[in-house]
Amino acid sequence: MNIPFLELKTEYQTLKAELDFAYQQVMESGTYIWGKSLQDFERDFSEYCETDYCVGVGNGLEALTLILLANGLGPSDDVIVPANTHIATWLAVSKIGARPVPVEPVHATFNIDPDRIKQALTSATKAIIGVHLYGAPFDIDPVIEFAACHGLKVFADAAQAHGALYKERGASSLVDAAGFSFYPTKNLGAYGDGGAVVTNNPEIAEKVRILSNYGSDRKDNYRYQGINSRLDPLQAAFLNVKLSYLDEWNQTRRKLANLYITILKDAPGVILPIYPDEITPVWHLFVIRYTQRDNLKAHLKNMGIDTLIHYPIPPHLSGAYSGQFQKGGFSISEKMSDTILSLPLHPFISEEEVKYIAEQVYELLLKIPGRKFDTSSHFHLNAYI
Repeated sequence: MNIPFLELKTEYQTLKAELDFAYQQVMESGTYIWGKSLQDFERDFSEYCETDYCVGVGNGLEALTLILLANGLGPSDDVIVPANTHIATWLAVSKIGARPVPVEPVHATFNIDPDRIKQALTSATKAIIGVHLYGAPFDIDPVIEFAACHGLKVFADAAQAHGALYKERGASSLVDAAGFSFYPTKNLGAYGDGGAVVTNNPEIAEKVRILSNYGSDRKDNYRYQGINSRLDPLQAAFLNVKLSYLDEWNQTRRKLANLYITILKDAPGVILPIYPDEITPVWHLFVIRYTQRDNLKAHLKNMGIDTLIHYPIPPHLSGAYSGQFQKGGFSISEKMSDTILSLPLHPFISEEEVKYIAEQVYELLLKIPGRKFDTSSHFHLNAYI
């Protein structure tokens, strides 16, 4: 059996008629920048996120960068960020000349640990960016409470969390602003690059819109030194087609993630993600931890199963931040990067394929010399395969 990590072509084939119609509508409109399809998507996505405003932009990194700029952050400012995240979170901070100040994650959730944020606070701190990593919201309430006590803004990198809930509310509606990515692999992905900023603050929304259009609020009137960052109407039209399926797809992801958890809960040495009840993840990624990660990855590859690592190098050890941090300075994040493995999970993978993947994880564990393993756990698997 061959199981790719992701199958985007199947998604297109499933929605082909609707997507092709959306393409035709935009092409025949003669409007290829801004236009009605973008306005429709911004309206519908803001409603979906339970926010008042949505501004389409070029990609997720630019969404975060524009949020920071719109809130007046820049050189000499510090921004608290997760140590365990994709580097884009940090790059947005560095792009405006500010300094990313990392905070270690909670072991069980991979997300920023609210109890450690105080240690990162400096006199220059102006904001906190939490990341809804792998599609699971960070623990928002204590972060907001801490920020309120110190006069800080709270933003969310929601690139992987389209539809994620915190205490039954849209997670991205609870912060000052959130940045989304519509990279093709996301739960809500375009057929190219794309991003958006959502917020309940009209001033932030207006300034993001102006900054994303060269700093212009109307033709030839430039209020700020902005950038060119737009979500084009063709991608917006595609996204609006897919938005109507997002809840269904996310529910499928939850069902498959629960299947992985049910089967692998007794797998010795395998650490599964654990989220508290107030978190409703959308399972953009299903990430496990295993000490001999590379051996497991190679074994699954030999069995026709494609896996990925999100992410093999934490930002503080990347070349982009060379000389600014020491190895061992963020040991939790470093250990995670050495042990994490993402298993295939998407709306078009079958339950049979998930069961096969889980079976192959057990297969490797049974082969480890000296492993004391209660085979009843493996026989427990037989109820699912």
